[in-house]
Amino acid sequence: MTVPPGGEEADESWAVGDRDQEQLPFTALLEDSVEDLYENAPCGYLSTLMDGRIAKVNRTLLQWLGYRREELVGHKQFSDLLTIGGKLYHETHFSPLLRMQGEVSGVALELKAADGSRLPALVTSTVKKDGDGEPLLIRTTILDAHDRRAYERELLRARQEADHERERLQRLATTLQRTLIPPALEPVPGLEVAARYHFASADEVGGDFYDLFPLAPGRWGFFMGDVRGKGANAAVVTSLARYTLRAAAVSDPVPAAVLANLNTALNREFQEDEPRFCTVIFGLLTSEGEETGFHVVLAGGGHPPAVLLRADGSADHVPTPGGQLLGVVPDAHFTTATLELRPGDTLLLYTDGLTEARTPDLGGRYGDEALLDFARSLAPVPASGAVAALTDLLGSFGEGLDDDTALLAMGVPREHRDGEETGAGPR
Repeated sequence: MTVPPGGEEADESWAVGDRDQEQLPFTALLEDSVEDLYENAPCGYLSTLMDGRIAKVNRTLLQWLGYRREELVGHKQFSDLLTIGGKLYHETHFSPLLRMQGEVSGVALELKAADGSRLPALVTSTVKKDGDGEPLLIRTTILDAHDRRAYERELLRARQEADHERERLQRLATTLQRTLIPPALEPVPGLEVAARYHFASADEVGGDFYDLFPLAPGRWGFFMGDVRGKGANAAVVTSLARYTLRAAAVSDPVPAAVLANLNTALNREFQEDEPRFCTVIFGLLTSEGEETGFHVVLAGGGHPPAVLLRADGSADHVPTPGGQLLGVVPDAHFTTATLELRPGDTLLLYTDGLTEARTPDLGGRYGDEALLDFARSLAPVPASGAVAALTDLLGSFGEGLDDDTALLAMGVPREHRDGEETGAGPR
């Protein structure tokens, strides 16, 4: 330890003096660097008189623009350094705002260099005033915005690529969805058929599916299903379900057996991975003559019950209680119901996107009972009228309809009298 001159009593004063001596070179460095900091700052500095004439400019800006100091000071205005578009903006916006507010910050402008090249810049200007508040000059700071412009261009390019990819995926999703849903349902003599598919999102392939197809003379199969999830994974299950149901119905048209075949296929295909399951209602239509109607056998696998709208104005669910989801357990149980579809009757199938739609005015989900009440208000109604009314209902949910929804209605027209169909519209 060094002992200070004069002994320990002088220790405090010696320490203070020593610190003062250590501060002197640092203070001198600051004073010596003020002008250098201005001239060689990492940004451009410019001072102009109130009429715009350049009064002072730092070396950094001169090097950026390729001018000599004497070419600018006293000879050019700040607006002379701007491109035509920048000059117009400066005169119409920048300069008036600066005079009103006393400061304008971070405005993107382009400066024109001596060789004709352009310098993208962010410009901030403030008005210096005297003691009486009178403006004296304008101080301007200029930041090189080359990197920012490059970053903005990269962001724009990335956004354009993302938009292009989004459009591509939408086209792919639409094309794929069309392969999973028949573009037109098979005509059935003596039966009016109408269908509707509502997409909750244009970006994803939905998990709802339906079909109506011939099996033998006077016999047709139909189904409505809903796969867990959305997107590509749901599309795989949807495709498998649709074609398995068709194939199974050809080999063994008993509705419960058709669902059992699909259940076996789903368990065999997906059980090792994440389970893929769905709800399905499968039906068999057998014609009993155009004037009589159809005998219908339904088998349900965890799907919302069909609704029968009768010619007498009543409407009820066609329950298939106890039917289990397909693809969950190997030995799933399926239940069957039968009905007669007579002239004036309409059978409605739907997916749970309808009954699970959110309804703020009702404080929850739409629900099966609300749908049944709605159906009773429509009956008797032909298939096309039922689907049209339900489509309007879907539209009324707005953002509350957040799931895909499929509708399939099949109705036997009433006998025509004097060229008009009786009971063809809602009451």
